[in-house]
Amino acid sequence: MVVNHTGVTYFVIKGISIAPELQVSIFLLVLLIYVITLGGNITIFLLIYLDNCLHTPMYFFLANLSAVDISISTVTLHRILVNFVTKDNNMGFSACMTQSFFFGSLSGHELFILTAMSCDRYMAICKPLNYYMIMNFKTCSVLASFCWLLGFIQVIPYSVMLVSISCYSSNEIDHFFCDLLPVMKIACSDISVLEALSFIQGIIMFFLTPFCLTFISYFLIINAIIKIPSNIGRRKAFYTCSSHLTVVILLYTTLILQYLILNNSFGSTKLFSLFNTAIVPMLNPILYSLKNKDVKSSFKRELGSIKNKIGLNF
Repeated sequence: MVVNHTGVTYFVIKGISIAPELQVSIFLLVLLIYVITLGGNITIFLLIYLDNCLHTPMYFFLANLSAVDISISTVTLHRILVNFVTKDNNMGFSACMTQSFFFGSLSGHELFILTAMSCDRYMAICKPLNYYMIMNFKTCSVLASFCWLLGFIQVIPYSVMLVSISCYSSNEIDHFFCDLLPVMKIACSDISVLEALSFIQGIIMFFLTPFCLTFISYFLIINAIIKIPSNIGRRKAFYTCSSHLTVVILLYTTLILQYLILNNSFGSTKLFSLFNTAIVPMLNPILYSLKNKDVKSSFKRELGSIKNKIGLNF
């Protein structure tokens, strides 16, 4: 352990738990979650790409969400798997900073793409006659590109400041990956500016802007649904956004608990980080497939097509 209050060349990632008897169980659980996450999101992505019936704005954004779920799980969970196999919890300084950068940018992108999806649902329900004219391929491409670009840009300022930290009281990170807060906890340099920047930017870029836009969209959506005269029409309208609303509630609840309420508890931080980086990406394809007739129909069509191509009869 580095205790001489100097810079470090590597960090020791302590992981989810340091209890030896839990390591095999943790590895198997994380591996299972990771495989399900990859399988589910890759399936959703391929279905949207292959099936012309799913070439609509809603599924275009869903494909982007699947891409970011695959990326964010890979960036964070792969260290747990690699550390168990290699029995080496050390991570180089550059690798740690790189992981922190990509995790921050991908987390931002997930919030931005969910915001774009809420705006898409608003247009579909509140402006149905102009929906396809406004939400055309060009508009969707620009929105998605902006989400990706903004996700990377917004993390640059505090990433640069994080890399510039020259003094650490320890090189042990009490987390399962290099997240911003755990790294800041072991810094002995003056990080008051970094703390203020990360807090203000987190509030504005991660919560207020996407949260307010999403809240406003759903306020208008619910108001429009209430005015639909028939029960069938109201159920159908709500059905089209129920999966997205469920994902938004899950994600924002855990983020608020993790970063705004329980950020002083390492155990809670790791628990909610694991939920955000593993459980939510795993649940997304399940929620969007089990509750979505179009996705289930597409899966059956593509599965039937594969069976016909390989000449199998079931």
